Amino acid sequence: MTTDNQQPQTVVLAFSGGLDTSFCVPYLIEKGYRVVTVFGDSGGVTDEQREAIKQRALELGAAEHRTVDLSDDLWADFVIPFIRAGHPYQDQYPLLCSDRYLIVKRSLELCRELGTHLFSHGCTGMGNDQVRFDLTARMLGDFEILAPIRDIQSQHTHVRAYEIDYLKQRGFEVAGKPSRYTVNENILGVTISGAEIDRFEAPGEATWQLCAPPADRPAEPMQCCIGFEQGVPITLDGGTISGPDMLRELNTRFGAYGVGRGIYTGDTVIGLKGRIVFECPALTALLTAHRALEEPILTRHQNQFKPLAARMWAELVYQGFFYEPLKADLQQFVESTQRFVTGEVTVQAHNGVCQATGVRSDHLLRHEHAEYAQSADWGRQEAEGFIRLLGHSSVISSRVNPTELQLQASPASPALLHGG
Repeated sequence: MTTDNQQPQTVVLAFSGGLDTSFCVPYLIEKGYRVVTVFGDSGGVTDEQREAIKQRALELGAAEHRTVDLSDDLWADFVIPFIRAGHPYQDQYPLLCSDRYLIVKRSLELCRELGTHLFSHGCTGMGNDQVRFDLTARMLGDFEILAPIRDIQSQHTHVRAYEIDYLKQRGFEVAGKPSRYTVNENILGVTISGAEIDRFEAPGEATWQLCAPPADRPAEPMQCCIGFEQGVPITLDGGTISGPDMLRELNTRFGAYGVGRGIYTGDTVIGLKGRIVFECPALTALLTAHRALEEPILTRHQNQFKPLAARMWAELVYQGFFYEPLKADLQQFVESTQRFVTGEVTVQAHNGVCQATGVRSDHLLRHEHAEYAQSADWGRQEAEGFIRLLGHSSVISSRVNPTELQLQASPASPALLHGG
């Protein structure tokens, strides 16, 4: 598309180098746009692959290509609040899709730099990512969203075949036989879908990515020490380490023991059931360590209520509402609970299992003169009185309004019959 002076308008395309975003480049050019591609590097690619993505964009006709490192953004904007909240989506999925929000955020920053309001992505109309991309773009500014893959879906039944033919007709190489699986990897972990996974069958051997299969795991357990300050992981085995480097190191260490692998069927944003294999050794270790440190530091009421806020936070992140005000409100609440969550946790990995085996902190809610099931600084009468008052309402109910089960258990009891 051209402006009044016949200069093509610039559109920023979030580019991964895959089939869909490769199709988008010449498609948008033929529509009259000047295409600038941006690859949001959230991990999971080598230097060679990163360079290949750049060259792919340029050979397809991109006027310019940018690569932006998202690792620090991911750590600050997602990992820290996620670990503090401690609640995967539907109690299983560790929100490995969250790099999408940072990809859009950085793409929109480039739009502003280039003076354009046009943003494009290669999401299909069949998945969750379109929601995440679109809502983020709408919440962060007044941008026009171009989604070529959604556009052609209304015109072509076999979309991927059409994309391949489109590229070949214009002289662009297309990868050979497509993989059985769709693999999405970033610094957080990896998700695998397709083939037998979609058919609700056992995942094949090729689905093991970060986690070692049982036969390849070390025989002896591995331990490491993770240090937290106000709920933020900051040290590993006593040494200060950056967040992204901690993720990389823990993915390697715990992945060797098969920690963090799961098979998950969830409710997608668009109303379908989605089944994936996921692997996230580092996040699993961090969640395990954080919970072991947090639970003895927070009060009982904090431990009871916080998961409610954390669950809603995870729902919003999964469903595309990363920049929804309620998410920010919930995040502030969670952050306030972390004021004293400081200490060190020893975490052990063995045969696919991750356990926190030791906790050290100056903030543990330990009674100086009492220890559960061992000793106490109160007597028998105080204990009996506490129990009597604790259950007083329930006991009165059993006397005044006995249930059938209670009557069967003690049919001749004078106390039950006469309310004594």
